[in-house]
Amino acid sequence: MPSQSNNVLEKILEAIELPESAYERAERRYRDIGQWLHRDEAACSVYEPKISPQGSFRLGTANRPFKEEQYDLDMSCNLQAGLSKDVITQEQLKNLVGEDLESYRKARGIQEELGEKRRCWRLDYADDVSFHMDVVPCIPENIGQRTVLKERMIVNSNFNDSLAEKVSEFAVSITDNSDPQYRTLTTGWRISNPEGYAQWFESRMRLAEAVLNKRMLEAQASIEDLPNFKWKTPLQMVVKLLKRHRDIMFEGDDESKPISIIITTLAAKAYSGESDLLSAMENILSKMGSLVSDTNPRVPNPVNPAEDFADKWNSPDHRHLRLEQSFHRWLMQAQADFEALRSRENVKNILEAANRGFNVNLSKGDVEDTLGISTAPPAQPTPIDQTSVRPWFKSK
Repeated sequence: MPSQSNNVLEKILEAIELPESAYERAERRYRDIGQWLHRDEAACSVYEPKISPQGSFRLGTANRPFKEEQYDLDMSCNLQAGLSKDVITQEQLKNLVGEDLESYRKARGIQEELGEKRRCWRLDYADDVSFHMDVVPCIPENIGQRTVLKERMIVNSNFNDSLAEKVSEFAVSITDNSDPQYRTLTTGWRISNPEGYAQWFESRMRLAEAVLNKRMLEAQASIEDLPNFKWKTPLQMVVKLLKRHRDIMFEGDDESKPISIIITTLAAKAYSGESDLLSAMENILSKMGSLVSDTNPRVPNPVNPAEDFADKWNSPDHRHLRLEQSFHRWLMQAQADFEALRSRENVKNILEAANRGFNVNLSKGDVEDTLGISTAPPAQPTPIDQTSVRPWFKSK
């Protein structure tokens, strides 16, 4: 029965996950920007710019946009050489990158104006695959801060020395126009490490050794040569399902819904290397709530344990949203809906849970076939020849 329940979850996954063509289109676009920034005429070119995906595209956990929304692609633009916080302000760095992105927008005929967000620039594509691309300007973090981060990961995140060393090397300082020191030279920039987080998430995916060996055989390539979206580990699949369930439950209430980084982090911490989707889902849902700390930080960033992904839960500005209660309410509903999807016989419950939890309308016949439930009408009893029946009673 586990394999049959897996098939039901996989049918839902097929309806919500991002097609490979969208990943490939995104890759072409960020590579195109990277080439543009390396032109001799580009203001960024002398600083060794590197454009990299981050977030769900980098992790291979992106879903199709819910309703008619755009694909959301998060990128970093790391100017890797020649700049430090001693010689450039956040505002100057952001404008330096913005200048080249504006020339790119005009050259590629992108009609929408370049948009400035708190930490990034936004490019809005409006062709056959509608994307908006958020590009975060950044520079490498200094060695002192990287050493601090490494020590925190070893002590607080139980990283071994090798993983902590590797992850800390990817730490960057990012721009944030809400910072009071945005326009002045200061060492107090916000620290970020999206690539380090991706490396940690990969270390959790690698627990599924049997699955990854199968992927390598299918692709006839080492796992390192495959983009993450082609790893298709149970952890990635669970995260996709949980995020879509969250989206449906909180439709029209974006401010209160649990944020993706909390769901992704708790799921990755809970994952124990299960090789099938159902077992991974059961384990993760059973452990996620207990992995929320009773003290601050409530949901620490594994690659920067001093940062709390749940910092808004107790913030006076967000108290009215009841974010912690919303998280636990969602988790309880997710547990109930996934329990319904595990039903062995009740097709009605499965169809209702798929529709309620994911806005996916499964075919009743497909589900019955998946579960091996016969839909043939019950056999009619053979008529009995009454003349051949001897009564069990005696007539008077």
